[in-house]
Amino acid sequence: MGVAKFARPHGTFSAVLKQRVHEYFQKHNVRQTGDWRLYLKTTVLICAGILFYCGWVVFDLPLWASVLSAVLLGVNHALIGFNIMHDGAHGSYSRSRWLNDLMGYSLNVVGGNTYFWKLKHNVAHHTFPNVEGQDEDIDVWPFIRSSAHQKRLWFHRYQHVYGLFLYCVTYLQWVFWADTRKYFERTIGGLEITTLTLREHVIFWVSKAFYIGVFVVAPMLVLGWGLGLATYLLSAAATGVLIAVVFQLAHVNEQTHFMETDPETNKVDGEFIVHQFITTANFSTRSKLVSWFLGGLNFQVEHHIFPKISHVHYPAIKGIVESTCREFNVPYLEYPTLREALTSHLRYLRLVGSQA
Repeated sequence: MGVAKFARPHGTFSAVLKQRVHEYFQKHNVRQTGDWRLYLKTTVLICAGILFYCGWVVFDLPLWASVLSAVLLGVNHALIGFNIMHDGAHGSYSRSRWLNDLMGYSLNVVGGNTYFWKLKHNVAHHTFPNVEGQDEDIDVWPFIRSSAHQKRLWFHRYQHVYGLFLYCVTYLQWVFWADTRKYFERTIGGLEITTLTLREHVIFWVSKAFYIGVFVVAPMLVLGWGLGLATYLLSAAATGVLIAVVFQLAHVNEQTHFMETDPETNKVDGEFIVHQFITTANFSTRSKLVSWFLGGLNFQVEHHIFPKISHVHYPAIKGIVESTCREFNVPYLEYPTLREALTSHLRYLRLVGSQA
């Protein structure tokens, strides 16, 4: 299929929006990268992760406390991804390149692979959100039918019922299958992985071995294979469902658009920046608690337009983005609460699962 292109170039709206946000940072003399808020959060999450792991594997705690520690560690892994890895991999954690790279590699520590994630997320998803065949993040068929462009199977009519349970295994699928498939097939959506340095080969296998040894084998050796495996699966389920739900609420709901490329030209109809707005939705942006835990990913619109800006600044620039959209008559999609976004997602799954 190859990498698609947009049919129309950036227009006035894009230039005006970027200039206004740039002026905000100049006026307030603020760096666009992370600050003490992000560094403090990093410290809290890393310390919490170590504590939860010790409660699961190292400390001699009652069974219920060990199980709870494993689940909380799974939640912590997702939060590390949302807050630390995500900013680092986008180059928005710090002005220091090596520190961004270091934070990005936190994904490798918890089982993923930063190199592949950057291609899948930064390049493919951020360029072509909700474009069939280009955005691998919506390509969970045949288990979930994300859009009407995908073939419908009989069990999709129940996907709004089993969807949340299925999301529990998404992290296991990512760590043990998806990364390995990318490694050997060298393709991600419409992208071909043309180069993989010796350094990335080594990092891939060493980090996978580290993850399996620390988070799968060690609990089984300490707790026994049955309890160790069961608690690991609970931990991975907590990670998976959190990651999947946060993505789905932002892109797979009743307001966002889905599309295909033109089969003859391999182009996406429309303008790049407008495409970001019609395929992405915010949710629960007034909740400081949700924003803290999700690393600003509930400000998904702002993130897609300004991925190089740290999430700690999204609440401040939201008003600029929203008012500029109104001025240029560009859609700005948003759900006031987490509950409304989740309800919309499940309603959409039921709708698209029933449509021919």
